[in-house]
Amino acid sequence: MKAVVITTPGGPEVLQLQEVEDPQINEDEVLIKVEATALNRADTLQRQGKYPPPKGASPYPGLECSGTIESIGQNVSRWKSGDQVCALLSGRGYAEKVAVPAGQVLPVPQGVSLKDAAALAEVACTVWSTVFMMSRLSAGETFLVHGGSSGIGTFAIQIAKHQGAKVFVTAGSEEKLAVCKDLGADVCINYKTEDFVARVKEETGGKGVDVILDSVGATYFQKNVDSLNIDGRLFLLGFMGGAVTQVNLASLFAKRATVQAAGLRTRTLENKAEIVCEVEKNVWPAFVAGKVKPMVYKYLPLSEAAEGHLLMESSQHIGKILLVA
Repeated sequence: MKAVVITTPGGPEVLQLQEVEDPQINEDEVLIKVEATALNRADTLQRQGKYPPPKGASPYPGLECSGTIESIGQNVSRWKSGDQVCALLSGRGYAEKVAVPAGQVLPVPQGVSLKDAAALAEVACTVWSTVFMMSRLSAGETFLVHGGSSGIGTFAIQIAKHQGAKVFVTAGSEEKLAVCKDLGADVCINYKTEDFVARVKEETGGKGVDVILDSVGATYFQKNVDSLNIDGRLFLLGFMGGAVTQVNLASLFAKRATVQAAGLRTRTLENKAEIVCEVEKNVWPAFVAGKVKPMVYKYLPLSEAAEGHLLMESSQHIGKILLVA
C-alpha cells in the first residue's frame, strides 16, 4: 500500500508518497480502506519534527480518516466488513489503509458523503471534549473561538449555536468573517483591525464571555483572561503564538477563572473511546438533522500532501483540506 512518509524533518517538500507495508490489526481493531483524510495543524508540526507521534503510534501523519472497513479483529462486535465509517487516529491517516481501535470509529452520518466524513472526527472530538465535556458550555452562555474560519472554528461555531450559546469569533479577513457569520456566529471580530477584548466587553455589557477556545497561546493569554466573565473557562488547544508568557495572577483570581489545556492524540484509548461515544450521542444527530455541516475548502490527491501543507500554512483556507486516497 501507499502512504505519505515524512522523509526527514522539514518543509512540505519532505512529504513523499511511498510504498509501505500494510498495517496489521490486533483483536480490538478494524482495518479501514481509506477514502480520504483531513489535514490538521498538528500534521505540519509533526512534519517539522516538533510533534512526534505517541509511543507505539505510526510515524506516518494523519489524525482522522473516512473509509470502508475491510476486516475486523476477533473482539470487535459492532463493526463488520463493508461498513462506511470515519475515525479518530493517532497517525497513518495519509495512507491507503489504517488500523484503528474499534472504539475510535464512528458511522458516517446520514446526509454526509463518505469523502466529506473525513473532515468530522478530529474537529468533533476536539470541540466536544474541550468546550462541552471539560468547559461545560451550556445554552444561554457566551462562547469565543479564535480562528473562526479554521476547521476547528467552523465546526465550533455551528455546534455551539446548535447548543444554544451566543458565539463570538475572531478571524483575519472580512471574507473569513463573512463565512463565520453565515455559519451562525453572532459577533465577528477582525483581529487585525480591532481589539477583541474591547469588542467582547462592549458586546457583553462589560462582563466578558463564559468560555474561550484558543490555539494562539502566549500572545493571547492575558487578553483571553481579560475577556472572561466571572467563573469563565479558558481552554488552550495550542500555542501558535508562542508557549511562554507572563500573566497577572490577580486577574485569574478576580474572575474565578478556570484555565485548561489538552490535545487528543496523547489521550488513552479508553479516554478517546469515551469522547467518541459522547460525540456520537450528542453531535451526530446534529449532522443528520443538517444543523451542522462539514466545511471542506479543497480536495487534493494523497500524492499532493505537500501542496496541502503549503495551503494550510498559508492560512488562506476556510474549513478543512482533504487528501483523497
